[in-house]
Amino acid sequence: MPALEAMVAPETGGDPASSLKFTRRSLRYLAQQLDFSISPTTVGRLLRVLDYSTRVNVKRFTGPPHPQRDTQFQYIQEVQQQFLDAGLPVLSVDTKKKELIGNFKNSGACWCREGIEVNAHDFRQDAECRAIPYGLYDVGHNQGHFCVGASTDTSQFAVDAIRHWWRSKGTLRYPDADELLIEADAGGSNGYRRRLWKRELQQWADQDALTITVCHFPTGASKWNPIEHRLFSHVSRNWAGIPLRSLDTMLHLLRGTTTTTGLRVTATRNNRTYSQVAVSDSEMRELCIERHDICPDWNYTIHPRA
Repeated sequence: MPALEAMVAPETGGDPASSLKFTRRSLRYLAQQLDFSISPTTVGRLLRVLDYSTRVNVKRFTGPPHPQRDTQFQYIQEVQQQFLDAGLPVLSVDTKKKELIGNFKNSGACWCREGIEVNAHDFRQDAECRAIPYGLYDVGHNQGHFCVGASTDTSQFAVDAIRHWWRSKGTLRYPDADELLIEADAGGSNGYRRRLWKRELQQWADQDALTITVCHFPTGASKWNPIEHRLFSHVSRNWAGIPLRSLDTMLHLLRGTTTTTGLRVTATRNNRTYSQVAVSDSEMRELCIERHDICPDWNYTIHPRA
């Protein structure tokens, strides 16, 4: 044991103050280098006695934290509670992972008599299209909605998805509401730097006489967005191991996502073609946007123009 530990120690990484240890050499290599007649299997058993084990990488570090990170989280919670107490809609939005539509492997497993045969390679040219499922989660009612497009994930596409939900479902669910809260990530098509995102929200606010408040989660904190664990995770489990061979299949699986706590999901298809659009400085100056005192880059309210 001392000889094995002495050999493994220089090849070991990890935090010396914790029990997490790992070695960069294989069991066969260690067995060959020891001055004893020992098998790789026995080396593995002895390493476990020494608190070593095989482990995979864990995604955890998101870079240096923003100095106002905690302040922003507390502010989002306060604003969300204010809207919920007032009976106003709170929407958590984000684009779920884009999916190739075709006979391709889908991660996970499902109950069946035989494994479903799919293509050996996920080549883009073999796909019907690349689906973009933009999701919305109604925090107050525990309801989800997806708008699935096959063009480009632009800010226009994102706002169109939210606007369609509002006009088809939101106005029925909140008939007296003239204000709503959107919780979004800091990046992507609904990122806080996106000029097109703000311009499209302004146009929607003007059309529907709606006041729109937006709170962005800090950079690298998208996993704390409610839609991730209250909607996306359930969708991934629902279609695990099932090839998304057509957009109709995807829509069917999205609509079939439910939970014992009452989650129900609707889904629609968006056939519009989108492209990147530049927004000029003059257009930005015309926006009726009120930035909040706390983290003004991440929190703002867009008022309808008279």
